[in-house]
Amino acid sequence: MKEDKLRYLTGFGNEHATEAVPGTLPAGQNAPQRPPRGLYTEQISGTPFTAPRAENRRSWMYRIRPSAMHPPFRRIDNGLVRTAPINDAPSPPNRLRWNALPFPDEPADFIDGLITMGGNGDASARCGVAVHIYRANKPMERVFYDADGELLIVPQTGRLRLATELGEVVAAPGEVAVIPRGIKFRVDLPDRPRQPARLPRAGRGLRRLRRAHRGGREIRGQFMGCRARPFAARRRRLARQLHAVRL
Repeated sequence: MKEDKLRYLTGFGNEHATEAVPGTLPAGQNAPQRPPRGLYTEQISGTPFTAPRAENRRSWMYRIRPSAMHPPFRRIDNGLVRTAPINDAPSPPNRLRWNALPFPDEPADFIDGLITMGGNGDASARCGVAVHIYRANKPMERVFYDADGELLIVPQTGRLRLATELGEVVAAPGEVAVIPRGIKFRVDLPDRPRQPARLPRAGRGLRRLRRAHRGGREIRGQFMGCRARPFAARRRRLARQLHAVRL
């Protein structure tokens, strides 16, 4: 596992561009017929294609191989993970407390060690929240993605190195990491073992700490991935503030 220092792109709601090899990103367009270096163009959509242009959220990816080139998915045991609505037992009205859960005796990665502590709402309706505890003592040798909602990962002891489709993130105690819905990732353990809590939300994205300003007139009738010149008249200058979150 590499221990090199990671560099991050900063800014909520900003437009970012990064490339592993200079000259790989296409210039002036998102989906050319022949991408540079023979790569495959794919788009990860974060909003419906009917969303206004200012609220559009998407990522253009240029891959060595298409993401569809993976083995067939296979069913695995649910273990102690539950998805809302949780009807295993009636919800008690009393306050509940629990001691720290023991780590597994056998090797367990991030997925094997998940235990659902509670939840509400309905994942099929994209509303609600669930709280899980993970007890990982080995790094993942597979990838995982959550189709129900975003994952808010809160390390308690030791660091986590999250290798995602969009890059790598290291989260330490006192920090949080958010994995968007549908993004594949793998969890490595620079310091083992780990015992943190994880909070996924099965609804729209996590509420923004500060709603981004909306400026300029909307361009109607544009598809989600298209680029277009904004109207020159009545342009506005937007003052954006960068807010860092640290527990």
